[in-house]
This record gives sequence, C-alpha cells and structure tokens, in this order.
Amino acid sequence: MSASALADVVPAADVSEVLRQAVFDEWGQWHEPWRQLLSGEKFRRLSHSSADEHLRWVYERLRLVGEALGDPLELVGDPVRLACLHEWLAFVDPTLAAVATIHYNLFLGALLGPDGSWTREVGDFTSVEQVGTFLLTEVAHGNDVAAMETTAVYDRDTDSFVLQTPSVGAQKFMPNTSPVGGAKTGLVGARLIVGGIDRGVFLFLVPLTDAAGVLPGIGTSRLPARLGSPLDHSLTWFDGVRVGREAMLSGPHGRIDDHGVFSSDVPERRNRMMRSIARVPVGRVCVSAGTVGAARAGLVMAVRYGRNRHIAGLTESARLPVFALRSHHGPLIEAIATVYAMNMFYREAARRLGDRGGPGAAEAEMFVSAAKAWITWRGREVGAQVRERCGAQALLVNNGIVDQLMAVEGAITAEGDNQAIMAQVAAGLLMRHRPEVFVPTSRGRTLGDADWLHELLGAAERIWLDRAREARSAAPAQALARRNAAMGPALHAAQLYAHRQAAQALHNAVVELPEGEGRELLGRVHLLFALRGLEAHGGDLLRHGLLTGEQVDQLPVVMERLVAELAPQADVLVRAFAVPEEFFAGMPVAAADYLCAYDDASGPWHRQT
Repeated sequence: MSASALADVVPAADVSEVLRQAVFDEWGQWHEPWRQLLSGEKFRRLSHSSADEHLRWVYERLRLVGEALGDPLELVGDPVRLACLHEWLAFVDPTLAAVATIHYNLFLGALLGPDGSWTREVGDFTSVEQVGTFLLTEVAHGNDVAAMETTAVYDRDTDSFVLQTPSVGAQKFMPNTSPVGGAKTGLVGARLIVGGIDRGVFLFLVPLTDAAGVLPGIGTSRLPARLGSPLDHSLTWFDGVRVGREAMLSGPHGRIDDHGVFSSDVPERRNRMMRSIARVPVGRVCVSAGTVGAARAGLVMAVRYGRNRHIAGLTESARLPVFALRSHHGPLIEAIATVYAMNMFYREAARRLGDRGGPGAAEAEMFVSAAKAWITWRGREVGAQVRERCGAQALLVNNGIVDQLMAVEGAITAEGDNQAIMAQVAAGLLMRHRPEVFVPTSRGRTLGDADWLHELLGAAERIWLDRAREARSAAPAQALARRNAAMGPALHAAQLYAHRQAAQALHNAVVELPEGEGRELLGRVHLLFALRGLEAHGGDLLRHGLLTGEQVDQLPVVMERLVAELAPQADVLVRAFAVPEEFFAGMPVAAADYLCAYDDASGPWHRQT
C-alpha cells in the first residue's frame, strides 16, 4: 500500500495509537501518571525568572514530585519505572530532571543498596525535607574516580571517620551542594583508610547544609554558571569532618565490625569501588530516558512548525508550508527514525539492568553503557536538526529548544563521559573478537530484508574489529602504543555495535505489533534507520562480497524513497509520542498560529482603513 493510500484508508489517530503502544511500556502504570502530574499548572516554568529564582522553583518542584510518589522507596527499587519518570521530566525542565536523578537514583538508590538493607531512618530523604546529593568526582579525577584523593580515616578510639580534602585537585567537582534549596545531605566518595592501610573507595553519608547554611568543616563555592542549567554546581571540600561508623555504606564489599576490624568479601580495591557506585548504570539509563523524552517533544515542535510556517511557493502567488520541501522534511524524517530507534534501544537497556548481577553481567554492562553514549550523542544530532528546522524561533529562550541543546551536552558528560564509556565498550568488543572468514550473503537478499541488514551491520562491525587487531599487532610493543593504534578502528566498531543494537531493538518492536498499518509504517522507519547505518560502509561490504555493486548503488535510492513515503506520515509518527499540549505552554514555535505571540494590539495592521 502506498503512503498516500495509507493516509486515505486508515485514520491517523488509530495508527498513532498502535505506534504509541510500541513506544511505551506499561503506559497506564508507568507513564500516564507522570504525564498527568507534569501536565499540571504547578510544573509550568516561570517566565522571565532569574537563575536563582528558577533554581528555587526546581527544588520546590522536586518536593512536589516527592509528594506525588506514594512510596518513594518502591520507585527507587524499580529502576525501569524511575527511568520512565525521566522521559517526562527532561522536557518539562532539564534542571529538575538532573536534581531528581541525583536525589532518587544516585543518593537514595545507593543509600538503600541493591537489597534495601539500609536500616537508618530515611524519612527526611523520602519526603525531601533533606535533599540528597552525590559527591564522587573531583577536580582532578573524573572518569578515573578510582584515583580520587579525598580520605575517610577510621578512628578506632571514637569509632568514627574523619573526612579530609588533601589537595586542590581533591575538591569535589560539580555536585549541587550549595545551601540553595534547603538542607542537604551527601553521599561522599572517599578512600577508606584503616590502620594506615588504603582499603579502596567507599561512600559515606555526610550532612552538608542546614537551614542556617553550610555545616562546620565543610566548604562550598558555586562554580561559574553552566550554559543551559541553573543548577547550583559547586566545589566542595572537607576539613576534619567527623561522622560515625554507621555513616559508611557497608556491605559484602567492605565493613568495619564492632572491634574496628575491616573485612571484605571482595579482594580487589577497584571492584569494591564498583560495588559502591553500583547505581551509576541505572543513572545511565535515566540519562538516556531523559534524552529520548526531550528528543520526542522537540520533534513534535519541529514538525508542527514546519506545517505552520508558510513560504513562497513555486509560483508568484502560491504559498506552501516549509515542511513540503524535501530539504526541510528530509532531515526531520531521518531524525524521527533515529528517535524511534533511540526509544527502543533505551527500553532494551532498561530491561537489561536486571542482568547485571547474573552470568550475562559483562554483556549487560556493555549494552547499557553503549546505549547511554550512543543515545545522548544522537540526541545532540536530533536537537541540532530541531534547532535548524525551527530557524531563528529556536534561538529564543521561551521556546525551550536552546535549553534542550545545552541539557544534552550535560547528558553526554553525566554518569561517565561518552568517549570514555565508548572506549571501554570498544576494548570489550576487541577483547572478545575472533577473526572469521566472510561468506558472501548477497545472493537472493534485498535491501528490504531486515534480518540481512542486521547481519550486514554486524559484518561491518567485525571488519573494523579486524582492523583494530591488525593495527595493534603492527604497533610498537609498548602497551600505550598498542592501545592507541587499536582504539580508532575499535571505536568505529563500537559505534556500529550500538547502531546494530538500536536497529535490532526497533525491529523487535516492529514484529511485536499486530499485522496492520501501524506495523507496516514502523517497518519502514526501521528500514530507513538500518540502511542509514550501512551507508558509510558500502565499500567495505562490497570488497568482502557481502553487497553487490548494484546493491551499493541502490542504497541511497531506497533511502530516498523511504523518506518520500514517510514524509506524509510525519504527524502520525510524532503523535504517537503522546506529548501533552501543556508541555508547550508559552512556546510560540509549537502553536498553531505562532504569529499570535508577536501580535501588538497597537500595531498599524489593526487600524481600520
């Protein structure tokens, strides 16, 4: 059935409803409650507010979220449901989403532990009377947190720990530790020193501020304003701050008994640290969720604006919506396909969080990490397309697009910098890779064969891993030289791995839909996305006999045809994102008549002639 015929026969609302079911898991239980809550008037951002006013608004709204939760501990114990909250929060306000991630995931999630075994009273934190924050990275130690310098020295005489910041580079960097927003308590990453022996990095519960300000022995200073975020990012240091033995987040990875003796079931200090910061992978999924939610809403705005913005047509008297031009709608259709893939990739990553403690733990960690890096990088690209397609309107702060562009830059660095994460993924792929002979597979296969496209993406990934192995073997014997020689091609392979996983997740969503127009439409979206991933690798696949010359020539032709078929369905595709109208309040670019925002009752066009 052609795209135009599909539009004529099937009501767009019905197709969008089918697609909505594919986009969202457990809509009624996990999504609709957040959607309704955040659609309320209390969550509409203040207009023309200062950065500090906005920051106070953020902390007040965090408490409103807390009031609506019911049982916050149940939310913290369900990372998938927690991530769903971020899908809706991130577009309403990126700073609010960041504060929620810190409080509920990094702070409360780590405090309760994987089995909820923390026995101390947490009522002030679940009610958000006390805001929780997380102090791990230092000025000189970001992705290499295992080398952090902050110490927590155990004093057996007083059965307590003394926290100290020994150097300028050991100051905690970026956490929201200022007195703004009310009393705050932090989980502080520090090197545990017992009897003069370094036992590795652990987390310690440390009160930071109260109603009167910063507590004794603690110093905080606000960092310069970060573009797109008024969050109170700060430097924080400790000078002889003493906390009781119960402040240490103990467990099988390390504990101190009543006699002041340290013991651990985990011999390696680095692994102890990884146990301490086990909520970071959950945070990566939350960051991915927020990026996906913001990208969905941004595309709704961009498609609307493209329909409503009219320009000169092909004749002197004609007018047409700018969306009618391939130069305009082509990039948006590509972005829509990418966001559907981002959406399904994120959902699969959330599902795999539960595998991190089992036999597939290493694969699950790799999958979640690759998803976070790939999704946030693609979120930047989609945001750039939204910005460009909305023209000068997108540069105005009240349309929210600039804030989202800056927010995704923060997401790219949050919970592990993307490049460092993908370097780890690349190293993991290379470690398990074994060269194999490529067997030609193009006979009888077509570019509409989804399974074959996934095979080709996997083959391109292996080609780059082969190059990485060869480069490593040819490099000088020094470890750094060998690593550097292999890393470039291995990173190419890691990107292909992520694209392949995203394509597979999107295809799984297609086959799970019932037969009909919705499945057919989403299938086209998948094909466009999968083919785009192969486009740059046609030469490699041709050289190995995996594509024919004719198929390489067909690649751009088929993709262009898919764009043409999907363009009339853009509204159907973005309607499935279910973004509530209330989210667009005060954003002229999303209005049916954006000109109304610029109307002036005293303008000469209102005068009678």
